[in-house]
Amino acid sequence: MENLTKGGSHKNIWYGLGRQRIEIPKPVLKSHVLNNPFLKQLYIASLGYYPKAAGHYTFRKKGLPENFLFYCVDGAGWYKIEDKQYEVKANEFFLLPQNLPHAYGSRDHDPWSIYWVHFGGELLPFFNSTYAVQTHFKPYHVKSSIEVFSSFSKIYKALELGYSMDNLIFANMCLPHFISLFIYNSKHFTATADNINCVDSAILYMQEHIHKNLSLNELSNRYNYSPSRFSSLFKQKTGYAPIDYFIQLKMQKASRQLDFTDESVKKIALTLGFDDPYYFSRRFSKVIGMSPTKYRLIKKD
Repeated sequence: MENLTKGGSHKNIWYGLGRQRIEIPKPVLKSHVLNNPFLKQLYIASLGYYPKAAGHYTFRKKGLPENFLFYCVDGAGWYKIEDKQYEVKANEFFLLPQNLPHAYGSRDHDPWSIYWVHFGGELLPFFNSTYAVQTHFKPYHVKSSIEVFSSFSKIYKALELGYSMDNLIFANMCLPHFISLFIYNSKHFTATADNINCVDSAILYMQEHIHKNLSLNELSNRYNYSPSRFSSLFKQKTGYAPIDYFIQLKMQKASRQLDFTDESVKKIALTLGFDDPYYFSRRFSKVIGMSPTKYRLIKKD
């Protein structure tokens, strides 16, 4: 940990009291990370914590070769990408994708305190193409959690002890979980239909009405969307059409009933809204990959 008395930024690095910063040396990345089949997929390049970062300013004309996760815990600041400027307040974070020109800075009257991580890897193009990531290129409010700070501390303390393979592997295995605390923040808390988006709310509604036969019109009307618009939003977030997803939830429920009860296939079908057990069996086979009868025999062997 570094304790520097001077403040402000120099060559895109902030210097100030209480600064914590670790950058994995390029020779270490080259010899221990980029040549490692496991670590090179998604790895930490640098990370840090800047408290009350007065005078913090960065401009990168060509962006970074890595992604940048930036979490403001106090104060305020701003960042600019593609001619758009965004305000950042306490308990907000954002992601910057690799190779994107950007600038950011702390507000003079209320300097921010921030945690940040630069992370690279061969998986970044796929990672950045996902809906969950792209929605967080803009500032996003997150519920503060002790788990966020605990996870950061574990990563930081491991790397602070040096760049042994054990430390590098441990720190980089912690990285996906740390990222998930932000881009999937709501999933780390008990969800209710009142405080989540319409797609997640619809999934909760499906679970609560798993025994019914819900229609696309019924679901879309519930959230005041046209069927086509609701389907588009749902598929964008989940990768599935709404009714296909509902059928998957039904088959997941059926699998548990086959695993943990002795109820007949016909009775399980009826409890899930299928009047025709043969149709139920066909849908089960399509989703699970085998018939309900075969699934039960295999699971009980």
